[in-house]
Amino acid sequence: MGIKNVKPDLASNRLVFDIRRDTGLMDDFHQDMDAVFARYGLTDAEVEAWKELNIQALGDLGVHPYFLPQISRIFKGGAYNHNNSEAAQLYAKTMVEQG
Repeated sequence: MGIKNVKPDLASNRLVFDIRRDTGLMDDFHQDMDAVFARYGLTDAEVEAWKELNIQALGDLGVHPYFLPQISRIFKGGAYNHNNSEAAQLYAKTMVEQG
């Protein structure tokens, strides 16, 4: 995992990019993840990693390192961003404790 392993055409990269800028897409995602995954054409491996909230696996699949902490914010929110926030704890759990 790392910048050299990024797969720019990976559907998850486009999804993270778009979802952070489109509140309607964020709402759609939280209402029906599977429909959004299908719309974006995620692979089975990507879907599994998203559903397991396995950020490290998404990085291994080729998600850009900048987007990895953004994924935790999609699920846990971006307010009150600090080391003890739910988003930071999710990121640490999958990237630090497993890595």
